[in-house]
Amino acid sequence: MIARVAVALTGMLAMSSATVFFEESFGEGWEGRWVQSKAKEELGEFVAADGGIKTSTDAKFYGLSAGFDAFSNEGKTLYVQFRVKHAQNIDCGGGYVKLFPSTVTGEAMDGDSGYNLMFGPDICGPGTRKVHVIVSNDGENHLTKKTIACKTDEDSHLYTLVLNADNTFEVLIDGESEETGSLKEDFDILKPKEIEDPSVSKPADWVDETQIDDPEDVKPADWVTEAKITDPEAEKPEDWDDEMDGEWEAPQIDNPEFKGEWKAKRIENPEYKGVWVHPRIANPEYKDDDTLYSFADFGRIGLDLWQVKAGSIFDDFLITDDAAAVKTATDAFKVLAEEEAAANKAAAEVAAAEAAAAKAEEDAKEPEADAEAEAAAEEPKDEL
Repeated sequence: MIARVAVALTGMLAMSSATVFFEESFGEGWEGRWVQSKAKEELGEFVAADGGIKTSTDAKFYGLSAGFDAFSNEGKTLYVQFRVKHAQNIDCGGGYVKLFPSTVTGEAMDGDSGYNLMFGPDICGPGTRKVHVIVSNDGENHLTKKTIACKTDEDSHLYTLVLNADNTFEVLIDGESEETGSLKEDFDILKPKEIEDPSVSKPADWVDETQIDDPEDVKPADWVTEAKITDPEAEKPEDWDDEMDGEWEAPQIDNPEFKGEWKAKRIENPEYKGVWVHPRIANPEYKDDDTLYSFADFGRIGLDLWQVKAGSIFDDFLITDDAAAVKTATDAFKVLAEEEAAANKAAAEVAAAEAAAAKAEEDAKEPEADAEAEAAAEEPKDEL
C-alpha cells in the first residue's frame, strides 16, 4: 500500500512540475508583449491578421521578439510549437523561430544575436524547402544532417520540435511525426569517435590500378596516324606569282586512311592489390557529452526573418515541458485545420459556380449577337 502511495505521489509531483514557459495566441495587448528590434533600419512590421500576426511588406527583414521568465530545460523534455500559414504562396522567405537566452534584449535582437535553438520552415525557390533544426553549442550553430521537408502550400501548419533529455529529438508537422534523430549522431556537434590514423600512409608500392596496357600489344606497322594530308589533286594556279603571293602550298585535306590514335588493349593488372583503406583509430579529441540538449538559460523567442513576398501569418506559440499542453494545442489545431479546409472548399465551390454562371451568361449572349449580325446583314441598303 505504501509503495502504491509513493508511486502515486511521484506521478502527481511530475504532473505538478510540468510548466508552460511561454504561450501566445495574439489576443488583446499583444503589441505590449512583443518588442520590435531596433538593431537594423527599415525592418518590416508585423500586423494583426486572422487571429495572429502577419509580415506586411515585401522584400524586408523582420525582427520581433517576446521575453519570458528564464528557465533551464535540464532533465526535461522541451516542446517548441507554433503555427504558420504562408497565405501569400511564399516564394522565398523564412518561417522559423529562434529561442534566445534571457541576456538577449528585444531591441538589440538581430541575425548576429546568439541563440540556443532555431526551428521551423525555410523556403526559397525549389532548392530550399526544409525544416531547420539548429542547435547551438559552445558558440557554434549546428544544423541537423537530416533533410526534413516542410509544407509549401497556402494552408496553416503546426510545427513542433521535441527535444528530449536523452539527446534525441523529433519534428512533427500538424501533429504527425516527420523525423526523429539524435543530437549525437545527426549533428556535427561532437568530434568524430574515430579518425584516420595520421601515422599511417598508403605504401609507395601499393598498386591500385585495376587495368594496364597489354605489354604484348604492338601498334600495327600499317597504322595511319596522320589526320591530314596534302591534297594530291591540288595544282598551283597558273596566275600564282611567287614574288607577290609567296611560296605556294597545296591545301590540306582529311586523310581517308586515318585510323585515329592507337591505344594498346587493356588487360587486368596482375599486380593490383585492391582499394587501399586508411586504418582508423580512436579519436583522442573525442569527448562524449550527455548535456547537448540542455541549456541553462532560455528567456526570449524571436522571429528574425527575411521575406521576399510578405504575408506569412504566425500564431499559437507554445514553449513547455508539458506533453498534455502540447496535445491540447495540437487537438485545437486539427479542429482549426478542418474548419480551414472546409472554408477553402466552400470558397472554391462558390468561385467555380460564379465562373460557370459567367460563362453561361457569355454563351447566352453569343446567339443573340449572331442573330443581330445576321439581321443587320440582311437589311436592304440605300441605293445611291
